[in-house]
Amino acid sequence: MAPIPGSGLAKGLAVTLRTMTKKSVTAQYPDAQPDLPPRTRGVIGLFEENCTVCMLCARECPDWCIYIDSHKETVPAATPGGRERSRNVLDRFAIDFSLCMYCGICIEVCPFDALFWSPEFEYAETDIRDLTHERDKLREWMWTVPAPPALDPGAEEPKELAAARKTADKLAAQQAPPATEHHADEQARAAEQPTRPQGDSKQQTDQPKPGQEGSE
Repeated sequence: MAPIPGSGLAKGLAVTLRTMTKKSVTAQYPDAQPDLPPRTRGVIGLFEENCTVCMLCARECPDWCIYIDSHKETVPAATPGGRERSRNVLDRFAIDFSLCMYCGICIEVCPFDALFWSPEFEYAETDIRDLTHERDKLREWMWTVPAPPALDPGAEEPKELAAARKTADKLAAQQAPPATEHHADEQARAAEQPTRPQGDSKQQTDQPKPGQEGSE
């Protein structure tokens, strides 16, 4: 059967009419912010307290867009007679987002959880040289990182939380006041002493002393 002339045009106009009668679903950005999924790869946030300047992220970056500078400081011995230690102190941590391809390798290889994905995406610049952001800006983006998803029921506690709780309990035990131990020693000493009946002291005072019987 031969197609009816103009049927294709009629179908196209029908689709247009149906679309015209529906409510628009266009999000009026920037007045209406998009609802991004939690695993959105926007920018990289830095939690510099966890950074040990191991340089692993900079070495593994395929674009070489991470710049890190540091210096060494001497840490005094924690105990008398101990040995001094040296540690790396972070001076600069910058990421050139004009070179970054958002592969996430730096976040995956970080052994101390110092880098995180942030869903922040409003960081456009008019000059490409301004896309190199220093650690102060990376730290600001750190507070936009969403919380991790909840654990499954019956799942084991993460090792990081278990280690942090164990350390906190150890510090609390070390900072306990010594009065508690002194009180416990007094209780133990009192328990070792023999107890005297209540009437013993009165009976001893009523009995005459030796040599007083004859005088009476």
